[in-house]
Amino acid sequence: MTVTDAAAQAAIGAAARELHLPTVRAEAARLAEIAVRERQSHLAFLAELLSAEVDDRSSRRRARRIAEARFPRLKRLAEFNVDAVPTIQAATLASLAGGNYMDAGEPIVLLGDSGTGKSHLLIGLGLAACEQGRKVRYVTTAQLVNELVEAADERQLSRVVGRYGRLDLLLLDELGYVQIDPRGAELLFQIITEREERASIGIATNLPFSEWGSVFPDPRLVAAIVDRVTFNAHILETGTDSYRLRTSRTSMSTVMEFPGSGVDRVTEFPL
Repeated sequence: MTVTDAAAQAAIGAAARELHLPTVRAEAARLAEIAVRERQSHLAFLAELLSAEVDDRSSRRRARRIAEARFPRLKRLAEFNVDAVPTIQAATLASLAGGNYMDAGEPIVLLGDSGTGKSHLLIGLGLAACEQGRKVRYVTTAQLVNELVEAADERQLSRVVGRYGRLDLLLLDELGYVQIDPRGAELLFQIITEREERASIGIATNLPFSEWGSVFPDPRLVAAIVDRVTFNAHILETGTDSYRLRTSRTSMSTVMEFPGSGVDRVTEFPL
């Protein structure tokens, strides 16, 4: 019995809906027309159709991971101006973007003054991880501590700690800007311990390790936290010069050609 194109399309749509293949349902007719026009084999047509489904599913997964990470803004590592921060090497960022440190559960610590590009790098690393299909969450230190305190008050702490423990990469920004009370410090320590040598954590801080005692009140707890976040860690120092200011100066530079001289001169306008 011959099946009409309309009946075939209806059958494909029903099967794709049952199997949760939305791209197959949407693209089958269009790709079938291309296959006929280009005289593709049945197997080639099927390969194209399934590849479209896989690509679309991967794209949706990446978008979902990025939304779940809750980045305050999107910053890519490729957009980071390494010329403005001499202490950061492009090869180092390229290596970290590959994600092997997450497979090994290794921490990343970004040290530097305010405005030196720490958050950009932290978000860029997280975005690269999301695009690999990893589970990522960005949160400031103060936000995480507040969430943990509320969870403890509501007897939901184990559930919240477990949720953070299942992430491939936890990004903790702005450590050092707000002092943490003893209870909050102990709760944060639970999160760090839950991930130790098993799942990666990325920390951006404006304080050297020697000054973390100004954030965490218990000296023994400070030593334990520093020990855990520095063991096998990738430590990147962004320095003291403002990344934003140096990048702005670079963008304000223009090339001026003097008529008849054949000479190009770079002129930097004061900010």
